[in-house]
Amino acid sequence: MHQEENLLFQISSPDDLRKLKPEELIRLSGELRQYIIDMVSKNPGHLGASLGVVELTVALHYVFNTPYDKLIWDVGHQAYGHKILTGRRDRFYTNRTYKGISGFPKMDESEYDAFGTGHSSTSISAALGMAVAAKKLGEKRHVVAVIGDGAMTAGQAFEGLNNAGIAQSDILVILNDNNIAIDQNVGALREYLLDITTSKVYNRFRNKVWSFLGRFGKFSPGARTIASQIQSGLKSTLLDKSNLFEGLNFRYFGPIDGHDILHLVSVLQDLKRIPGPKLLHCMTIKGKGLKQAEQNQTAYHAPGIFDKETGLIIKTIDPGVPATYQEVFGETILKLARNNKKIAGITPAMITGCSLCIMRKEIPERVFDVGIAEQHAVTFSAGLASQGMIPYCNIYSSFLQRAYDQVIHDVALQKLHVIFCIDRGGLVGTDGATHHGFFDLAFMRSIPNMIVSAPMDSLELRNLLYTAQLEHNKGPFSIRYPKGSGMISDWNQPLTEIEIGKARLIREGNDLAVITIGHPGNFAVKAAAILEPEGITFTHYDMRFLAPVDEEALHSVFRKFSKVVTVEDGVLKGGLGSAVLEFMCDNGYNAEVKRLGIPDYFVEHGTQEELIRECGFDTDSLLKEIRKLVHVTVRH
Repeated sequence: MHQEENLLFQISSPDDLRKLKPEELIRLSGELRQYIIDMVSKNPGHLGASLGVVELTVALHYVFNTPYDKLIWDVGHQAYGHKILTGRRDRFYTNRTYKGISGFPKMDESEYDAFGTGHSSTSISAALGMAVAAKKLGEKRHVVAVIGDGAMTAGQAFEGLNNAGIAQSDILVILNDNNIAIDQNVGALREYLLDITTSKVYNRFRNKVWSFLGRFGKFSPGARTIASQIQSGLKSTLLDKSNLFEGLNFRYFGPIDGHDILHLVSVLQDLKRIPGPKLLHCMTIKGKGLKQAEQNQTAYHAPGIFDKETGLIIKTIDPGVPATYQEVFGETILKLARNNKKIAGITPAMITGCSLCIMRKEIPERVFDVGIAEQHAVTFSAGLASQGMIPYCNIYSSFLQRAYDQVIHDVALQKLHVIFCIDRGGLVGTDGATHHGFFDLAFMRSIPNMIVSAPMDSLELRNLLYTAQLEHNKGPFSIRYPKGSGMISDWNQPLTEIEIGKARLIREGNDLAVITIGHPGNFAVKAAAILEPEGITFTHYDMRFLAPVDEEALHSVFRKFSKVVTVEDGVLKGGLGSAVLEFMCDNGYNAEVKRLGIPDYFVEHGTQEELIRECGFDTDSLLKEIRKLVHVTVRH
């Protein structure tokens, strides 16, 4: 089909969309779904979630007057169709690329992105705030929050529902129920929603009542309002339980087929006329329209490059590249758990991403996926630790920010032996600002009783994981590591205890000292090999621990060198460089210290290599600073 024959290419904004006839929306939805498949097949991103909400996206922009009416996408990884329909179709090829459009809603990117998202479960709270503001300012706008059943498990979602139920603001929450987040959903809410959606008696009777009263809608505008009231009684009687959402003072509608766009449009138009807090329960299929994505929803959440005709994922992993930190974590915790029955693995809905799935296959009874609930994950781990278990609580760095109070109050204050495995530390790449994990070194360092560590490679990660569970290490222990290769192929070596707070002397040199923590130590190793033929040598310490810091190593550095470079993949404010400067001042030393790390701004999206270079702590940046410090003229 030529572009001029394609409805999608006639739409530059939702205003154009609203000119279509209702029956044309079916065709448009098909074109939009195929466009997403075509684009994401060659420019990787979040596929399954966006395919699952195509009809819902079209219907929402068709019925509501966006951007005046506010549409908030929870998490936002399902918003590709939204972006394409709201003026970004011709730029969509830049999605998640360096200096291109963001893979998530972003307020300064488009007026249609009503609220920036990237973390889950924020949409209801934000929507309520907008609805209250509209009411106070006399604005007659609708506010819609679209939240998945996976995101609904987080505490903030229920906090928002609870508050919205008494606020009586005009808010519509759409529960996009596909029974999966990235991995399969867990918990009682999943079972509750399953009961609602599979009750044949209730659904059959509800549909008959709705259809019957709908015939009288043109004569009696309140007919379907009566229908919804009848439904409330049906839910309690036929499901043999009260409706959770009705109990929170939300008018509950559904469940309905989220892929029947004509019905969606009809229902949304009806709901526009009903004031107060409402919840529409939509059933959708994650990956809808691509067979492989429907059948393997976890793999096709973000599949990378794939063949758009066959749907088959094209493997781009170089077999010569060493195992990732995530794979090493997964294999190591399994080995440790085999030998120690007190060890348990906990993660908030990231069981595949963090590789706890490896342990779950063999020891499922000691692996806990608690759903998207980071605060709960931490305090649940604290409860386990209080009774003598050894929990390895694996949370992505960016998501751990949401549980900072629990880390302090429930774990560190009580000196409980919780081992925090902080995955995706540093710059994560194309997910961008909402997902980078560069605050954890600074914020964990400030907590009393907390051991803060970061391995330079996968062998160090393995040994830190082993060290953390030893009986004499009783307090909280954090180990942070980045996304990607762990640098060492032969990592599966005998486990060795690491002395807490002890740095590694990687090499000795004469011109200056380079102090690193974590993965960037590898950049210093490369820099040393390049500079040695130039006659420049430096002493390199891999600190390994930010708390407690190795004061003996730092004394050694400042006694010998007047020039020091620190390198870290965390924020410069409060991290390794700050710790080194504090030590220097506290101990009366005087040296020229250059700190390399992440500057004081929110770094956007791009490849890890592009972003590390932008932030100025890659190998080339380190070389430049070392040459400048030793007054060597760089030859061009």
